[in-house]
Amino acid sequence: MTIAALRTPENRFEDIPDFDYPVHYANDLPGYEGLRAAWVDAGQEDADRVFLCLHGEPSWSFLYRKMIPVFLESGARVVAPDFFGFGRSDKPTDAESYGFNFHRDYILALVERLNLQNITLVVQDWGGLIGLTLPVDDQFRVRFSRLIVMNTALGVGKSPSDGFLGWKNFAASMPDLPIGDLLARGMPQMTDVEKAAYDAPFPSIDYKMGARRFPELVPISPEMEGVDVSLKAAAFWKDDFEGASFMAVGDADPVLGPDVMNALRDGIKGCPEPMMIEGGGHFVQEWGEPIARAALEHFGDL
Repeated sequence: MTIAALRTPENRFEDIPDFDYPVHYANDLPGYEGLRAAWVDAGQEDADRVFLCLHGEPSWSFLYRKMIPVFLESGARVVAPDFFGFGRSDKPTDAESYGFNFHRDYILALVERLNLQNITLVVQDWGGLIGLTLPVDDQFRVRFSRLIVMNTALGVGKSPSDGFLGWKNFAASMPDLPIGDLLARGMPQMTDVEKAAYDAPFPSIDYKMGARRFPELVPISPEMEGVDVSLKAAAFWKDDFEGASFMAVGDADPVLGPDVMNALRDGIKGCPEPMMIEGGGHFVQEWGEPIARAALEHFGDL
């Protein structure tokens, strides 16, 4: 079945600051034929380690621009996909095209296509809602070794915080989300050029169906899609995870801040005390360089 979608014109991505990395495309991933997926793929293809960086809502892989250079310094490969509806990936226009498994299966298909091995999973926001469930599948678990987790949660059938419910209601009231302005809130270091880069994938409201839908898809009720696999993931992280992990938390995040992250840490076997980013907001990758360096030092990569 063909999925109706829009494709952001390439000229919207001209002059994106600090993000000059190779971009790859595919329109034939199994189950997504005809939809063009986009991802950054930097570093050597045969590198010993791969950092798989999953962005959240309503951002795109540009969010990782301050962490990618540090990962590359260690000799690793970095793969940073854009979810469908975001970044350079195609943007389905029908609300019913979006679903938890629609996005989750895309990442699994991309990992298989690229044959990624020895993955360090790097997640925040929706990147964590989806990414933290990936090891439930054996096909991913055998490829995965370590975790860097920031301001996120598992969708186990209840709201993670009152702040999330406030965000969900706000997003529902604003179909034309002011995305650049939204991300710039609480981040005085963000420049106008960076703010424009966050707006780049969305020339008009017609391109923002994904941004509108993601808050509605968070599995906060037991019957919602994604709850079952998230509960299985919670059991994996608590009892079966044997790898190394690193947590960083923006302490000024009203949605998925310290309380939520401390609860998540309690459910990750062996997770050390988090790195607290004083004044750091929800999009904590904007403080990404010191986080990436601290994570690599913790892992012994630097």
